[in-house]
Amino acid sequence: MKMQVRAAMAAPMIALPGLAKAQTLTPATIFGDAALPVQLAMIALMAAAAGGVAVTVRKLRSGPQVAGGSAYLSALRLGGPLVGLLSAAFTALMMFVGLSNLGPQPVNVLAPGLAEATFVLLLGLFTGLVAVVCHWVVEARIDRAVLQS
Repeated sequence: MKMQVRAAMAAPMIALPGLAKAQTLTPATIFGDAALPVQLAMIALMAAAAGGVAVTVRKLRSGPQVAGGSAYLSALRLGGPLVGLLSAAFTALMMFVGLSNLGPQPVNVLAPGLAEATFVLLLGLFTGLVAVVCHWVVEARIDRAVLQS
């Protein structure tokens, strides 16, 4: 009896693949399905954001000393979003190459690629945002140190 029920449930999915339940997209599945260069960009962006916070914490704990770290934060403010944009463009390019080879595809087939491009772009923007906030904090610290002397 169970076999007949399973066969009856599977028949529409075999006949119409668009009805098959799509894989649930989460950040972990998006990362796992991404191409290796995009995965490396995602890891680099997350590490850069964490590095920006670490540089800021180190500068705040250094006391009256104001040297070091500001150049990294300045570069990260622009570099993070650009790396995210470059990775998103790479993902979009690979999607368009696949579409040109396979022809029209339903939205549920395109959704993982669109999610990957959007996710890596979001990581780039997030990294840039973290860098901007950290740079403001460091610049305020430097301003206070200079004005007090």
